[in-house]
Amino acid sequence: MVRLSIPTPIGFLVISGTETHIQEAHFSDRPFPEEPANSLWFEEVRKQTDAFFAGELTQFNLPLDLKGTAFQRSVWAVVSMIPFGETRTYLEIAEKLGNEKLTRAVGQANAHNPCLLFVPCHRVIGGTGNLTGYSGGTNRKFWLLKHENSPKFEISQLTLFDTAETQPDHGN
Repeated sequence: MVRLSIPTPIGFLVISGTETHIQEAHFSDRPFPEEPANSLWFEEVRKQTDAFFAGELTQFNLPLDLKGTAFQRSVWAVVSMIPFGETRTYLEIAEKLGNEKLTRAVGQANAHNPCLLFVPCHRVIGGTGNLTGYSGGTNRKFWLLKHENSPKFEISQLTLFDTAETQPDHGN
């Protein structure tokens, strides 16, 4: 296992995986010790992450190896197709999968997304347009949606460091 910590405007993005593929990415308030190796993706992930946060990249192209059930992977595949600056509801994703009754299951699959940012589950919102949770922290989800200028998401006075209204509810 190799690991990389990249500083971003919303904390450290901690990425881990094999020599050839990224398996996990999550946000942290502190860096994790890096476990360098001759990984093929280290430099590319730094470059693409920096470009994303600089507003120069709208779609990641990185080697992912996501561990999860077949259903979770199907949800993550649909979520990965949500364009930069756009959002989808849990219901819209369930309908895309062919069954509107899967809304809660979609939420649970999203909550277990192992590669935050690279599988953009921050682009999934509640049916009424509400922010809902995000395992990276609702404050980070808000920041990411604002960064992407998502027109469907109503930007309020919240900031990254507001805590009372932006605590995660452990869903994505």
